[in-house]
Amino acid sequence: MSHTLSTSTASGPVRFGPQARAALRPTSAPTVTAGFWADRRLTNARVSIPQGPELLESAGNLHNLRLVAGQEGGSFEGHYPFVDSDVYKWLEAASWQLAQAGAESGADEGTAELAAEVERIITLVAEAQEDDGYLNTWFQTGKGEGRYSDLRWGHELYCAGHLIQAAVAHRRATGGEQLLTVARRFADHIDTVFGPEGSGRPIDSFDAHPEVETALVELYRETGEQRYLDLAGYFVDRHGHGLHDGEAYCQDRVPLREAETVEGHAVRQLYLLAAAADLAAETGEEALAEASERLWHAMATTKTHLTGGVGAHHDKEDFGDPYELPNERAYCETCAAIASIQFSWRLALLTGRAQYSDLIERTLFNGFLAGVSLDGETWLYVNPLQVRDGYVDAGGDQSSRRTRWFRCACCPPNVMRLLASLEHYVSSTDGQGLQLHQYASGRFNGDVDGTPAVVSVNTNYPRDGRICVTVEESPEQPWALSLRIPEWCGQYTLRHGDTGAPVTEAVLQEGWLRVERTWATGDEVVLELDLAPRLVVADPRVDAVRGCAAIERGPLVYCLEQADHPGGGLDDVSIDPAVPLTLKERPDLLGGVVTVLAGGRRRTPPPTASGWWPYRTRTSEPAPEHTPDGGTVIELTAIPYYAWANRSSGAMRVWLPTD
Repeated sequence: MSHTLSTSTASGPVRFGPQARAALRPTSAPTVTAGFWADRRLTNARVSIPQGPELLESAGNLHNLRLVAGQEGGSFEGHYPFVDSDVYKWLEAASWQLAQAGAESGADEGTAELAAEVERIITLVAEAQEDDGYLNTWFQTGKGEGRYSDLRWGHELYCAGHLIQAAVAHRRATGGEQLLTVARRFADHIDTVFGPEGSGRPIDSFDAHPEVETALVELYRETGEQRYLDLAGYFVDRHGHGLHDGEAYCQDRVPLREAETVEGHAVRQLYLLAAAADLAAETGEEALAEASERLWHAMATTKTHLTGGVGAHHDKEDFGDPYELPNERAYCETCAAIASIQFSWRLALLTGRAQYSDLIERTLFNGFLAGVSLDGETWLYVNPLQVRDGYVDAGGDQSSRRTRWFRCACCPPNVMRLLASLEHYVSSTDGQGLQLHQYASGRFNGDVDGTPAVVSVNTNYPRDGRICVTVEESPEQPWALSLRIPEWCGQYTLRHGDTGAPVTEAVLQEGWLRVERTWATGDEVVLELDLAPRLVVADPRVDAVRGCAAIERGPLVYCLEQADHPGGGLDDVSIDPAVPLTLKERPDLLGGVVTVLAGGRRRTPPPTASGWWPYRTRTSEPAPEHTPDGGTVIELTAIPYYAWANRSSGAMRVWLPTD
């Protein structure tokens, strides 16, 4: 593990304490001003976040708070005990959005109205809180049997965690204290109720849905109160000791430090691991750091889909077994993608290793971004890698068709809060320079022994691979600019912006292209990443896609959609790897995309001996549809996976047979 960092001035979701031990720390006041992510964030700011209060009203979330506050009659509305968390996630998203006012293009529009809504809902939350600090409308209205009576499913501490994160965001974004006061009162109440045997506290257990743990660490960072850090450590330590019958779903089968792989409910596992990484940074505990890295490696190498999505099972929203990575039955919950990003970001800061930001990039552009429609109006809870020709939409949260809102609406406000705070996942500093983890146009501040090192980035990434970095402010002494070279990138160049000559000082170290020198204001370097399209194949142990290939370009995974392939379905389509992949700019399609064109065939299934049984005896001769002239030659048009399900309903697939 690395050295103790100086006090952080970061203004985002993660701000290290004064004694934190980590390789990197987040930068202060980063901005994303143009390009791909700025456009998606603008839709989030102008469409998704503003519609939040109306949707929370229609779903009953705000009614429940008014009911508890004595402002309204009736009964609890909603299907789940954790609906309060949707309010808190929206408050967090709105708070991060308020922080953008004056900093990013288009961010000021609607700021006054948004600020008024935030204050209105914060006041409502405060009025719903009990005198002793407790707050959960499900139990306050009598839906549950009593406080903390159902820690397996009640989600009281899960909701408390999202309240705390919203409060920290609101204070960092606006300086406001009201929501933080509510959150601290609830945290103080929890601290009087939960503790180890012999502590004098009545309950020795934990909420089976982790979330409060990482939130308590951030509350410690915000307030300096050691007891919040201690409480977070207590909750992490209690997992795996049979308090929830040793159930993997509850993260209770094995203590975290002893675990060899990720398991059980994917979001629960990853929120717990985010907390473990937070605690490792703040306490310096090597065992927690080692466990976090070990479990991330097991997840990335054996339980992660090509899109970065995680969760193989619909049942219990479970990770599944190693290499169990189905296509049409992939769960890949949008919240799990967000949890993966949060966990990977904490490990990137803790260790300084580029591989964690590699996975963040893949997940951001694919498994996460597919969860919200291009217009910001509708959502996917699950993100499969295939929708078959005969798919019948049964409706509900787990549909493969976009939905306006969900009964379990955890994903939409979760997407909102990540997009609203995304600039804080782009850059870091180690006190001796600046690291760019992701590529987006904007302004990013490093630190060199307390003196700012500031750069601006101009890029159209991922549409093209040119990334121009210009020094805006520089200390007099040498410092290092580190640029991540993605795992998928086979070729790159780094040249001086003024002369085009290669940057000879650049050294590639474990995924970081590091340039250490004395910089001057106006110095410019241009990184060119090769974005040639490519075919990729999976580990042969992934049975679901053996004999298949997928198309990628840069960080983007591509897919086929029925809308681009009239005249038949996609189940019978194969790709011809011998035909070169080509690109076509389509500014008219899906908000403007680069499509990839490939050669393929639409196979005609051969007749079987019986004419009705879909199986036949294997012979040494290839089946007719597998011969070089089998089927109809067609041109395949692939679009970025993040853009699927934004047109007419129909089939979709990522993995394509190569026969």
